[in-house]
Amino acid sequence: MTTSAEQMRAWSGPAVLSFGFRPFFLSAAIWAALSMALWMLMLAGHLNMPTSLDPVSWHAHEALFGYLGAVIAGFLLTAVPNWTGRLPVVGWTLFGLAVLWFLGRVAVAISGHLPALVTATADLSFLAALAILLLREIIAGRNWRNLMVVALLGIFVTSNALFHWEATQGGIAASGHGLRLGLATAIMMITLIGGRIVPSFTRNWLVKRQAKSLPAPFGPWDRLTLVATLVALTLWFAAPTWTASGAALFAAGLVQAVRLYRWQGTRTAIEPLVWILHVGYACVPIGMLVMGAAALSPDTLTPAAAQHIWMAGAIGIMTLAVMTRATLGHTGRTLTAGPGTIAIYGLVIASVPARLMGGVLPQWELWLYGLAGLLWCAGFAGFALIYGPLLLTRRHAAS
Repeated sequence: MTTSAEQMRAWSGPAVLSFGFRPFFLSAAIWAALSMALWMLMLAGHLNMPTSLDPVSWHAHEALFGYLGAVIAGFLLTAVPNWTGRLPVVGWTLFGLAVLWFLGRVAVAISGHLPALVTATADLSFLAALAILLLREIIAGRNWRNLMVVALLGIFVTSNALFHWEATQGGIAASGHGLRLGLATAIMMITLIGGRIVPSFTRNWLVKRQAKSLPAPFGPWDRLTLVATLVALTLWFAAPTWTASGAALFAAGLVQAVRLYRWQGTRTAIEPLVWILHVGYACVPIGMLVMGAAALSPDTLTPAAAQHIWMAGAIGIMTLAVMTRATLGHTGRTLTAGPGTIAIYGLVIASVPARLMGGVLPQWELWLYGLAGLLWCAGFAGFALIYGPLLLTRRHAAS
């Protein structure tokens, strides 16, 4: 029987097409930096994109469905073969998926010159194809446990379609149901998948150091967290300013914080490759607490500013953590963070409070937005520069 390693070695084309994480992690990082740079130019009035979306909606769409969509593809195309025991997608099929993602970015960028249906079809085709491909693999591998992940991906596709529909109805799509559903789905994915990998990687690291205190195993508290998070996100999606939504978010944030504490993250301070996972996940409960407070007291903080704790914090930091770790592991490098990796972690982490304070201090708004954008660009451009050579070349011989 052919193994995943044999399947990858059998591919004689470019190394970047030998496993799913390679083209999509690199593309995601480049797009994270480039789209933010374009957004900053738009914000400053120096660029007028030929998109049918207003600038805020284009920025929000490309951060959520463009950038995160690529990271999800890279992660799941790498993880599903391990979950199912089936062969990974490599070669020209993988190239076709990457092309679909790229065409989606182009279509949304020039949507002012395209019919709305053409734009939506071009953008949705990538996520739809990915969902169908992964569903086939899950079913063929009889890996029923992970059907929930594919179901969440299906909801993510639906939220993107809803975003496109709302964009045709006038108004700002970035404040509509499509974006909220997509963001809520992303947070649920982090809660579900992060709830597996964060304690697992932490446990492995602590066991090697013969630590006595290990992350708590999955149990009733984790089930409570999943339910509380689902209820809170559902209410927020339906009625973000409702008092009950704010209360549910606040309660779920406390439950999430306890869950994170049980994973022993404070014992991992000497290894950035591990503690960055805890920092990224911490933005889930922090975001819930701040979002809950914003809903209960809307004059304190704008929802858009609070929302960026999830967008830039939970999604940005968590995906960067996963991309660095997966790239090192799957290219045969030592699982430890070097100075460059620590630097890009620091840059992206620093972008989160800068963006948040932009919503608190309106007199410094543009300056703080610019600072947050520069930090974000530098962080992801740094990932592309440091990890690009690893993603573009064959697995390290020492592995």
